[in-house]
Amino acid sequence: MTTRPVTRRNAVLGITAAAATLARPSVLRAQSAGRVVVVGGGFGGAACARALKHADAKLQVTLIEPNKLFTSCPFSNEVIAGLRDIEAQQFGYDKLAAEDITVLIQAATRIDPQERNIATSDGAKLIYDRLVLSPGIDFHFEALPGYDDTASEKMPHAWKAGAQTLLLRRQLEAMADGGTVAIAIPANPSRCPPAPYERASLIAHYLKTEKPRSKVLILDAKDNFSQQRLFEKAWKELYGDMIERVALSQGGRVTSVDASAKTIVTEFGNYTPDVANIIPPQRAGRIAEIAGAADATGWCPIDPVTFESKLAPNIHVIGDACLGGGIPKSAAAASAQGKACAAAIVNLLAGRAPQAPRLTGVCYNTVAPGYGFSLAGNYQPKGDIFAEVEGGATSPLDALPELRAREAAKAERWFQTITADTFG
Repeated sequence: MTTRPVTRRNAVLGITAAAATLARPSVLRAQSAGRVVVVGGGFGGAACARALKHADAKLQVTLIEPNKLFTSCPFSNEVIAGLRDIEAQQFGYDKLAAEDITVLIQAATRIDPQERNIATSDGAKLIYDRLVLSPGIDFHFEALPGYDDTASEKMPHAWKAGAQTLLLRRQLEAMADGGTVAIAIPANPSRCPPAPYERASLIAHYLKTEKPRSKVLILDAKDNFSQQRLFEKAWKELYGDMIERVALSQGGRVTSVDASAKTIVTEFGNYTPDVANIIPPQRAGRIAEIAGAADATGWCPIDPVTFESKLAPNIHVIGDACLGGGIPKSAAAASAQGKACAAAIVNLLAGRAPQAPRLTGVCYNTVAPGYGFSLAGNYQPKGDIFAEVEGGATSPLDALPELRAREAAKAERWFQTITADTFG
């Protein structure tokens, strides 16, 4: 990856530029309408629904989402650390409905790819010409013995933002000074790979401020992770020896948990922390499996030009659920995929060949208030996956505090931009 400064133009606006320009020729030439159903109202699904309607106002676009409010994972680590209220993370679908998108607050329960219909939890059945699945992730509980929904009430994952985010925050607030917070991190692929390390950083900030004799223990199923040198440099500068990381080769992979005893089991030993944040292994959201779009890995192989499933006809998969190759599972990537998928669908419905997309995504990490860094990348189809191409950027390892502060401010502006772009 070529290192160059991350600018507001290539980082904040880049998430939309490539996909949006791809859609414009289709906007002018689209002649026929169609029925497109989008399942999942997160950054990918909502962006796709809006882009479809903007590209061709005649399209019948329906968004199916079980929750009235979307709670954003980006910036939810700040909620855990007491730096942000959960309400700042929540967004509704009124603006989408105002754009003549039918919003159904229901769960999708069954999909018949051959008959091209989808059933919802209220018993309704919708017929589609094209279906977009943006279900995010579900947890692969079978891969972590002892951990399930019940265990998560004692050892929260907080990897789906909302009630779990607040539960982990309350546990931190209740912990006595001098306690240990353990964070169990799974192997890739997983949602937003740098986010667990951002979480460790911001929890350390909270402890340093409120409970300075406490520790953060990272139990990691990986030896190396994204932006590792930047994180480790920040930890040393800001938190001294407050954060300890046990990598895979040191026995850091968690093999099971005992929620009743609040014990974490690894290959080399057991831990009983005061607060246990267990991030379990992941797979595509359940509806992708129901649709027949997920393979043996639990993720969804796609054609990277159209995002069409390789396993289920007329179904497209975007966001965290798809096998994207080099492109990370992140909000920025999901948004860019949603727009590019919309452009492909408009072309397919009109009988035109879709163009290969070029996607741009950026990932910001905040390790303390006023201290941030970022990683931006460009991705294009290569064979069956997305491959990173030249033009990416990462924050410099050695930077003045002023640059770190600017990056932290850019992160907030990025969040404001992407949420406004997605939810209005």
